[in-house]
Amino acid sequence: MATNALEREEAGIIPSKSELAYQWIKERIAKGDYSSGYRLVLSGLAKELEVSVVPVREAIRRLEAEGLVTFERNVGAQVVMLDPAEYLYTMQALSVIEGVATSLAAPHITTRDIEHARATNLRMRECLDHFDPHRFTELNKEFHGALFAKCPNPHILDLVFRGWSRLRVLRNSTFAFVPGRTRDSINEHDQLLQIIEAKAGPIEIELAVRAHRMATLNAFLAYQAERNNPSSPSAEANMRN
Repeated sequence: MATNALEREEAGIIPSKSELAYQWIKERIAKGDYSSGYRLVLSGLAKELEVSVVPVREAIRRLEAEGLVTFERNVGAQVVMLDPAEYLYTMQALSVIEGVATSLAAPHITTRDIEHARATNLRMRECLDHFDPHRFTELNKEFHGALFAKCPNPHILDLVFRGWSRLRVLRNSTFAFVPGRTRDSINEHDQLLQIIEAKAGPIEIELAVRAHRMATLNAFLAYQAERNNPSSPSAEANMRN
């Protein structure tokens, strides 16, 4: 008969610290508190749970085995994309709607708006030295907001905001999955600003925004395909780590 807490824990009468950590993290993933791409920092979780890092690491391994968490080199543990199909549909729709919104907004974009967008893009570039996917995504939203916010069509603008809100629910940051996409994204931002400053036609601006959005989607789809192919070099490397 179990006579102390340790024996009761070993006998399965009370949950172990690892089990409690596992249930706690899993519940927050299910509720959306930890959305797709959310970085699971072991030391931070351990402090919040008031346990050592060891049971948190064991919990993360269980969640990884269940397909809820993935581990990426130089990134660490993060929540997987829970609904890639919904992400695909949202990004496809947003690429079209935001492209139209930006093209309609272009004649109303001021020099000050351009300066704000360019300064935001510079902060994104500086963010690469100590990459934080969530911070990068917030700056990315700020950059694009500076360009589409003056769309004179309130119905189109409403659809853009809805698309961004849906993305926020679906994932914490796409760039957490494809960090290699960041530099190309920043360079494409510079190109967008150049064509807007050059007073390019609405079709050229719309297509540029659409191509930019789709490039991020395609980078994620390539990442998904690679992870789903066990024979790929990256997948084999992740299995060894």
